[in-house]
Amino acid sequence: MIRIRPEAERGIARLGWLDSRHTFSFGEYRDPAHMGFRNLRVINEDRVAPGKGFATHGHRDMEILTAVLAGALAHKDSLGNGSAIRPGDVQRMSAGTGVTHSEFNASQSEPVHFLQIWLLPDRADLAPSYEQRGFIPARGQHQLLASPDARDGSLRVNADADVYALRLEAGAKASFALRAGRHAWVQVIAGELAVNSLALAASDGAAISEERELTFAAGTACELLWFDLA
Repeated sequence: MIRIRPEAERGIARLGWLDSRHTFSFGEYRDPAHMGFRNLRVINEDRVAPGKGFATHGHRDMEILTAVLAGALAHKDSLGNGSAIRPGDVQRMSAGTGVTHSEFNASQSEPVHFLQIWLLPDRADLAPSYEQRGFIPARGQHQLLASPDARDGSLRVNADADVYALRLEAGAKASFALRAGRHAWVQVIAGELAVNSLALAASDGAAISEERELTFAAGTACELLWFDLA
């Protein structure tokens, strides 16, 4: 069973300096039919104007992944970390018992475009922690970005979720077998493809249950993230 979450139906937040699209309920966008999927709670696609951003604010008991698609995002947090997140980088912040951070466009002239993803942790009150790593997914290969056991060089998340990136050339195909009882979420970053014969385009998402295999067939060159969830 596959349920598509079209780009055009996501929540919208515009603050002048911020243009954000919410796949699930977030902030002032409340949609009881879209409160998350399994332990995937937030997928926000944000565009932030040059020199602007999110002032210092707090989180707790959440696994937060940030992936920059274009531009650069400057991060500072109460753990003493400070970095610029650039395309290809993925940042993982485990908020645990509490952490504060700020996120600003690192450029004074160009916008920054990024995804922020929240996963519900397996346990509350974990010690806060932080990682950042650059990934270059090989075309046609599933690149593991985050996992509970940090295997294959992935970031460690305190949640039962494997997060993959996939890049395909036009006409290419890739597949992945899902274990019994697992679910998946697909989030298209760019291009057009079919997932198990259902068409998706840039910024569309899809909730997948009761499928034993995912088959990705690219109509154009495409990039996507997908989540293997309990």
